Amino acid sequence: MFHPTVARLTYRALLGRRRALILFALPALLVIIAVAIRALAGADDTTASGVLGGFALGTMVPLIGVIAGTGAIGPEIDDGSVVYLLSKPVRRSTIIFTKLLVATGVTVTFSAVPVLLAGFVLNGNSQQIAVAYAVAAAVASVAYSAFFLLLGTITRHAVVFGLVYALVWEAFFGTLVPGARTLSVQQWALAVGQKVGAEGALTSDVQLPLALCLLAVVTVGSTWYAGRRLKSLTLAGEE
Repeated sequence: MFHPTVARLTYRALLGRRRALILFALPALLVIIAVAIRALAGADDTTASGVLGGFALGTMVPLIGVIAGTGAIGPEIDDGSVVYLLSKPVRRSTIIFTKLLVATGVTVTFSAVPVLLAGFVLNGNSQQIAVAYAVAAAVASVAYSAFFLLLGTITRHAVVFGLVYALVWEAFFGTLVPGARTLSVQQWALAVGQKVGAEGALTSDVQLPLALCLLAVVTVGSTWYAGRRLKSLTLAGEE
C-alpha cells in the first residue's frame, strides 16, 4: 500500500519553495506569538488555551492541511503530469494512500510539533494543555489531509474551496455557531484532546464517541472516494 517513489515525489512537491515558505511561516508565527505573550504576561492557562485553540487549532492547522492535502495531488492533475504517474503499474489506491501518508506527515510535523512547543512556552504544560492541544492538532491533521486530498482530485479550485472551509466554516461558523460545531473537524479533534488534558482544560461540543466516529468517516470516506476519482481520471485518459 505504500510506494516509496510516489512518496518521494510527493514530498518534494510539498516542500517546494513556495509551499515550504508558507509551511514554515505559520508555525514560526505561532511560536513567536507564544514567546511574546509569555514575556509580556507570563504563564496563564486561559491565555494558552486561547492561543492554542483559537489561532493554532482554529486557523493554522486547517491552513496547513489545505496546503499539504491539496498540494499532494492537485498540482499534478492541474498540469497533466498525473498521466505519467497513472501510466505506471501502480494501484490507484496505493497512490492515494501514499500521498495521504506524506500529506499527513507534513501536516503533523508543521502543526502538532509547533503547537506542543508553543504550549510549553505559554504555560509549561500546566493541566497538560500543551500535550492535549498537540494531540488534537495531530488528530485533526489526519482528517484535514484526507479531506483536502479528496478536494484535490475533485476540482482544480481545491485550494480556494479548502481556504473557504478552513477560514469561513472552521474559523467562523465552527467557532461561533453552536449547531455548526458538530460538523467541525476542530471540535472533533478537541474532543480527543479533552481526554488527554486535565479536566476542564479543553472543551468540545461533541462527545468523544461521536467525534471518533466522524473522524473515521471523513478520513476513510475521503481516502476511498479520492481513489475512485483517480480511477475515473485514468479511464477518461484511456478513452
